Amino acid sequence: MKSFRELGLCAPLQQSLREEGYETPTPIQLQAIPPVMAGRDVLGCAQTGTGKTAAFALPILHRLLESGPTKSARGGGGALPRVLVLSPTRELATQIAESFSVYGRHTGMRQAVIFGGVSQHHQVKALQRGVDVLVATPGRLIDLMDQRLADLSQVTVFVLDEADRMLDMGFIQPIRRIAAAVPRPPARQTLLFSATMPDEIRRLADSLMHDPVRVAVTPIASTVPKIEQSAYAVPKADKPALLRHLLADESVLRAVVFTRTKHGADRVSRMLARNGVSADAIHGNKAQNQRTRALDRFRSGAARVLVATDVAARGLDVDGITHVFNFDLPMEPEAYVHRIGRTARAGASGSAVSFCDPAERPLLRQVERLIGRSVPMTVTPKELPAEVLVERGRHGEHADAERGDSRRAGSRNGRQGERREASRSGGPGRDRAHDGGFQRDSRDGGGFGRDSSGRKRGGRSGPRRDGRSHGHPAGKGSSRHAEHAAPRTERSENTRSDTVPATTSERPAPTPFPRHGRKPLARGRR
Repeated sequence: MKSFRELGLCAPLQQSLREEGYETPTPIQLQAIPPVMAGRDVLGCAQTGTGKTAAFALPILHRLLESGPTKSARGGGGALPRVLVLSPTRELATQIAESFSVYGRHTGMRQAVIFGGVSQHHQVKALQRGVDVLVATPGRLIDLMDQRLADLSQVTVFVLDEADRMLDMGFIQPIRRIAAAVPRPPARQTLLFSATMPDEIRRLADSLMHDPVRVAVTPIASTVPKIEQSAYAVPKADKPALLRHLLADESVLRAVVFTRTKHGADRVSRMLARNGVSADAIHGNKAQNQRTRALDRFRSGAARVLVATDVAARGLDVDGITHVFNFDLPMEPEAYVHRIGRTARAGASGSAVSFCDPAERPLLRQVERLIGRSVPMTVTPKELPAEVLVERGRHGEHADAERGDSRRAGSRNGRQGERREASRSGGPGRDRAHDGGFQRDSRDGGGFGRDSSGRKRGGRSGPRRDGRSHGHPAGKGSSRHAEHAAPRTERSENTRSDTVPATTSERPAPTPFPRHGRKPLARGRR
């Protein structure tokens, strides 16, 4: 096995590697570093966690030191970027920039990272001061290009990281536009790394690269042998209770829980927090400061569980993750391999547990075909107490496991979005739809139900607050009018409210004339 010194890296980089405790390159680094140092285009197939970032960051810094200083911007501005790295997410872009900073601490190279979700002011200032390496997400970079605040005319190395994820996020056309703004080959070296190689990524590589060197490490269909994989055959409604039961095990020191949707990630996170489990959620709808705070809490141990979607967790690099839970199985089997790869890193062992309801059995079979092995299936433990398996409300009725936070806090979103779910008791024979294991009445704001005393109430029989009938066109198609179906009592922090049954005397008298300005026909006329 070669050392970094044998790869021919310059002394400042070797010093940084020694300070970080890195002595032996990983397989992807052994394959990619020599051709990148030689100026060749490289097409790499490697998963996150294989040392891929160092595989391109180290030889790029080496080449920058050899080539000398860069040109300054017009008008006496700072140095123009010579390296452009595109990344699909803010978190991954930040991690790549940090890697360049760590490896290049003794080189004098400057780097900047730009991404959306925050003010561009400080990012523009960094570009004006001058940078050697620019790491960016495609959306924010396009914004700055449109404002003529990003000059890419001096870029000599163009890197696309996690190209398949950028394809999934719809960034292919922005990538082509950015590629057209940098010098063309052979003046530009292009490096493309992807965990998978679908046809569209191959076509993109063919259009951007010149005679690339192909490197591949750890095929996507393989999983780390030290990951203990298992699955539970569990109804969707019981998934929250099963997750709490498994997290009660003291061996679960740090866990990532994957959900299929952003909304599901929020619901699982809040459910865990209400049950005494320190948990945070990250997904694309979170503001950047919220995502940063959640990751910091997870890394520091303040949050034991991180609930995430696939896109938000791409590139997540946190040591010591002992368990990965697939609360929802992914639609694409390749995502399963990405998910469970968050654990068992650097030779450690880990566990990957998947929750599989009957509708998800085909997804599990796709995963098994991809990885070439079966995932042991068990049933939900029978020793779980009934009150853990089924969430119950204060009056004993079956309740949505999500009931709580925003309803009791009296938030507007909670009142509008959740009372239609939580106020229904879910008696026998009621048709229910399930979303991520949390029960939800499939009749959204319509039909009849019963209040807590058992009396029948009409979902739309009460008067509107504005006095108009429910059949008026102004209310058609608006879900917002469902909350006006009947007068409601005020909801305080610790009380629940039910619909007040409408009486006949409360209903508005019928209007004798049409509403559209037409005069009624005189009596006797036909």
